[in-house]
Amino acid sequence: CYDSNGELHEFDSQWKTTDCFQCSCLRHGISCCSVYMTPSSYDEKKCVSIFNKTACAYEVVEKDDHSKTCPVHAWVG
Repeated sequence: CYDSNGELHEFDSQWKTTDCFQCSCLRHGISCCSVYMTPSSYDEKKCVSIFNKTACAYEVVEKDDHSKTCPVHAWVG
């Protein structure tokens, strides 16, 4: 299988992309799924979600003080 960057992968192999997707090379083609959850229920007036590409995860923090986390009541992924 060739991925979107033109890199060749062997059948039955798996890899994680720089865009935080877990991919598999199968006989019928490539299958990819995101490895992160997206926050969907939090106080959007007080808080903001920030994607950390290194950790492949969202952090939900206060808009005025990013050192304070906000509670998230639901995640989608």
